[in-house]
Amino acid sequence: MKNNKTILSTSNLSIGYKSKQETITIANSLNLNLIEGKLITLVGGNGIGKSTLLRTLNGIQKPIVGEVYLNEKNIENYSSLALAQNLSVVLTEKLPPSNLTVYELVALGRQPYTNWIGKLSELDITKIENAIQLTGIKSFQTKRHYQISDGQLQKVLIARALAQDTPLIILDEPTTHLDLLHKVAVFKLLKKLSEETGKCILFSTHDIDLAIQLSDEMIVMTTDNCIQDEPCKLIKDGIFNTLFVDQNIFFDEEKGKFIFKQ
Repeated sequence: MKNNKTILSTSNLSIGYKSKQETITIANSLNLNLIEGKLITLVGGNGIGKSTLLRTLNGIQKPIVGEVYLNEKNIENYSSLALAQNLSVVLTEKLPPSNLTVYELVALGRQPYTNWIGKLSELDITKIENAIQLTGIKSFQTKRHYQISDGQLQKVLIARALAQDTPLIILDEPTTHLDLLHKVAVFKLLKKLSEETGKCILFSTHDIDLAIQLSDEMIVMTTDNCIQDEPCKLIKDGIFNTLFVDQNIFFDEEKGKFIFKQ
């Protein structure tokens, strides 16, 4: 049975950008709660501010107003090392050139815990092997990271985050460059991991129909507001019909997916 511990929360959070001349606010008064053991998806139209929200939640970008709390402590009060032991991030950016094997790439997740020479302890090795086992990548762990497919690499990056062993994992559009088969595989993997490890997993996605089917909760960003709730309640409240301003796209509540008019 899942517990109800809050891993991350926001208090009257406003996100956006500050410059010397002006402040551009993207979203106001966000009060979000990320609970352990839950798979939570972040959805919204292009340019709505999903990446800005994720950067603010993981401490890369400062809020315009309000606070972000990680394990009941303001995220701005964490050192870089302490933050890396409490929150892991998986980005869509390409990896820099290297000859790292899959195993070595996953092992990088233990950097916040290794000593100054980077030597792996027995605990580190156990965490790495558990992450490899959970994500099902053992069969190609000796391959170089550039020798595997995009779908396999995404699993490797998720395994690296698992090896980091933080209560919260944040992923920025992990299924963007994948075909439907691999999109579903990544969704199901993340769902399984949240259930089996008790970690909270938050990720942004454009695959709204899949998110509705597999998420425990969703955060829906529109130009007017940002709402967090269970998919069934969001459907009942008609929230998905506010996502796109286009007469040719509407959300079918009975089917639970978007329909495109001919």
